Amino acid sequence: MEANEILAKAESLRNGLSTGFRDEIVKSLYTEAEQIAKRAVKTSVDKKYDFDQKIDRLVTSPYTGLPIMLGLLSILIWLTVSGANVVSGWLAVVLFGIGDFGRALFNQIGAPWWITGFIWDGVYLSLAWVVSVMLPPMMIFFPAYTFLEDLGYLPRVAFNMDWMFKKTGAHGKQSLTMAMGFGCNAAGVIATRVIDSPRERLIAILTNNFVPCNGRFPTLIMLATVFVAASFPPALTSLVAAATVVGVVLIGVAFTFLASWILSRTVLKGEASAFTLELPPYRKPNVSRIIYTSIIDRTIFVLWRAMQTAAPAGAIIWILANVPIGDSNLARAIADWLNPFGYLLGLDGVIILAYIIAIPANEIVVPTMMMVYMGAGMMVNGPTSNHAIFDLLVNGNGWTMLTAINLMLFSLLHNPCATTIMTIYKETKSVKWATLSVVMTLGTAIVVTFLTASIARLLGWV
Repeated sequence: MEANEILAKAESLRNGLSTGFRDEIVKSLYTEAEQIAKRAVKTSVDKKYDFDQKIDRLVTSPYTGLPIMLGLLSILIWLTVSGANVVSGWLAVVLFGIGDFGRALFNQIGAPWWITGFIWDGVYLSLAWVVSVMLPPMMIFFPAYTFLEDLGYLPRVAFNMDWMFKKTGAHGKQSLTMAMGFGCNAAGVIATRVIDSPRERLIAILTNNFVPCNGRFPTLIMLATVFVAASFPPALTSLVAAATVVGVVLIGVAFTFLASWILSRTVLKGEASAFTLELPPYRKPNVSRIIYTSIIDRTIFVLWRAMQTAAPAGAIIWILANVPIGDSNLARAIADWLNPFGYLLGLDGVIILAYIIAIPANEIVVPTMMMVYMGAGMMVNGPTSNHAIFDLLVNGNGWTMLTAINLMLFSLLHNPCATTIMTIYKETKSVKWATLSVVMTLGTAIVVTFLTASIARLLGWV
C-alpha cells in the first residue's frame, strides 16, 4: 500500500473516532506512567495529595473553579477602578500643568496662535490624556496579571475554560490571550503566539477585541459610576461601579464565545486541535521578573504604540474644533450631520464622532465628547463631580438611560483601535484578516445597539 493510500485510510478512520478518543489515549499514557513511577519510586510517607493537588482540587473543580476565577477578576477590576482613578487624577494635573507651561512659553516668544494651539492644545493634550488615562490601570493590571502568571495560576484558567472553547471550535489557550486583552487588546493579540494551530490562533486574534481593554475602561467606569452607582450610598460607589463593569465584561466574554463558534463554522472551519495541558507546580513569584515583564515588555511597549497613534488624533481633534462653521465649529457640524445615524443606535452624533476620531486610541473618547458638548477648542477635563457630569449629559445634551446602556455596549463591541489593528496586521501578515477584525466587531456593535434601541422604543421604555 502506497503512502498516500495509508494517509487517506488513516484520515477516514480518524473521522470515525469519537471526540474523546485522543483524551483517552493521553489518559492511558499518564496512567501507565504513574504505575511505572509507583513501581520504581519508593516514598517514606504515603501522601494522598500534596499541597499543589489540594489547591488544584479547589481551583480546577467544575463547581468552584469558575467562581474563583470570577472572584479574582472582580477583585482585579475593583483594584483597577479604585486605584487607577486616583493616580490618573494626579498624573493629569502634572501633565496638564506642563501643557500650560508650554503654552505660556510659546505665547511669550510670540509663536502664532495656531502653532501653539496645534502643538500644545492638540497633539500634546491628546498624549497627556492617553498617558494619564492609560498608564495607571496598566501599572495595576499588568503586574497583577504577571503575578498570577508567575505563580502558575493562569494554566489553571486555561484548564477551566478549555471545555467552553472546545465547544466553540476554538483552543483552550485562547482564555489566556483573552485575559491579556483586559490590559490591552494589542498585547492580547501578541499573546496568541502561544497557540500552535494557525486556524485557532486566527480565531483568538479576531475575537480578542470583545474583551474591553484599559482604554475602554474609563468610558465604562464613567457610565457605571454616573448612571448606575450614583443612586447608591457613597461607600458602595466603587463596588457597584466595579460590579457593573464586571457585568459588561461577562457580556464581552459571551460574545467572544459566540464569535468563536461562528468563525469556526464559517470562514475558519476546521476541527479543533487537541489541547493536552500538564499543570505546572505553583511557584514562588519572582519579583524582579514580574517588574521587568509587566513594566518593560508590556506597559511601556503598549503605551508607546498608543502614543504613536494618539498624537495625530489629537491634531485632528484640534483642527475640527477650531475651524469655524457659522456660529459653531466643524466638529459640531459633523456631529449634527451624524445625529440621525446615532439616533438609530440609541446614541447621538457627538458619540459617533468621538469614536471616529478615537480610532487611534480609545482613551480619548470621553475628553472628545466633553470637548464637543462644551463647545471648547481644546481637550478639557470637563465636569469633575458625578452630578455635574450627569447634568451636562442628561439635562444639557438629552442623554437617557438608553444612551448610557448603548454606549456601554458600543464601547464593548466596537472596532479595534489603530494600535490593535496594526498589531493584527503584523501578526497575520494579511490585510484581509485585519479588515475582517474591524468589519466583524463594528458590525456587531451596530447590530446590537440598533436592536437594543429599537426594542426599547417599541416597548415604550424611552
